[in-house]
Amino acid sequence: MNSDSRHHVVILGGGFGGLYAAKSLRDPGIRVTLVDRRNYHLFQPLLYQVATGSLSPANIAAPLRAIFARQRNVEVLMAEVSDVDVAGRRLILSDGEIGYDTLVVAAGAGHHYFGHDEWMPIAPGLKSIEDATRIRRRVLSAFEHAEREPDPARREVWLTFVLVGGGPTGVELAGAIAEIARYTLKGNFRHIDPASARIVLLEGSDRVLPAYPPDLSAKARRALEKMGVIVCTSARVVDIQPDSVTYATNGDTERIATRTVLWAAGVKSSPLGESLAKRTGAERDRLGRLVVEPDLTLPGYPEILVIGDLAHVKDADGKPLPAVAQPAIQEGMYAARLIRNRLRGVPTPPFRYHNKGNMATIGRAAAVADLGWLRFDGVVAWLAWLFVHLLYLIGFGNRLLVLMQWGYSYITRNRAARLIVGYDDAGPGN
Repeated sequence: MNSDSRHHVVILGGGFGGLYAAKSLRDPGIRVTLVDRRNYHLFQPLLYQVATGSLSPANIAAPLRAIFARQRNVEVLMAEVSDVDVAGRRLILSDGEIGYDTLVVAAGAGHHYFGHDEWMPIAPGLKSIEDATRIRRRVLSAFEHAEREPDPARREVWLTFVLVGGGPTGVELAGAIAEIARYTLKGNFRHIDPASARIVLLEGSDRVLPAYPPDLSAKARRALEKMGVIVCTSARVVDIQPDSVTYATNGDTERIATRTVLWAAGVKSSPLGESLAKRTGAERDRLGRLVVEPDLTLPGYPEILVIGDLAHVKDADGKPLPAVAQPAIQEGMYAARLIRNRLRGVPTPPFRYHNKGNMATIGRAAAVADLGWLRFDGVVAWLAWLFVHLLYLIGFGNRLLVLMQWGYSYITRNRAARLIVGYDDAGPGN
């Protein structure tokens, strides 16, 4: 039994929301326990670069214990959370439990296959380092299989890459794979021309980057097509098999023969959201996110705050905030402020999101940026994207290494982390 009488804040999740909540709770009168099933914080916006061989996993991850080594009021626990006892104010772990005075839930989100979880082994998504190395393995292995395939028709299937979802992740992956095929692997093979690869991007809405203004979406599409990516909008995937993808568009059904399908079509909340909803009676939206009060607490449970991808929070226009880094960061900092103010008896105004803009990179010196008051694309947007991502990357060493790697890749068009490692569970040939 812990005899520490300080207010105990337990933060579940070491992603952007949980990390910034813990970093903002520097008050020595508050005891903070950060619980995560992994021992590191992952910078997810650059995960696609691990998946496409530009960066190594260690470049975009930082050990949580190192991050908080000097913040003495924070303890880090690597543990798996199975449930929450809301009445007893206890977090139930797979191998124990931990009590709390205030609980901040930042458990994140997973892949959303819209009722077709059987597609998951065939079409991996991108949320973790394991996902990234799996995708890298499949993309690079496809070229290796094509090199050894004597039949032209089968070789074409191996050299066809289909990405489902035209949001930032899908666009960034499509652009990166196009660069790999046309530049990075040039001259590396003896029996195939990697530049002959087909990269197909399928998006269910009428344009790529649907959350962006239409003019930027159009520019992103043109940039992708200039790189050789085939963009299909208003294309709804209806079936995925180990050797094909079938989609419906304008009343017709089309089938693409491929051995490599990557999923970037959506996210859904952590399974813990369902458990919390049952325990508290909280409402969930169609993606499983918990609908929270204006101060990010669960209705009827002011001691439980939900932030990040698991929280349904509306912006000034009444639209749910996207599951990206900026909302999670701001919510984490707000949660810390709310907790501090409560202990001091100071009222806290409702959470208000300040939109700092959206950026998506398409490829070498190509990106789009929407800052609200300013929209731009091309080299300037790409440089702004580089700067912002370096700014938010955790750790000076990581920033320096990533900057050097980007410089090397830009000059040489090479990707130093093109290693095929591990084994896939999706069956032979993948």
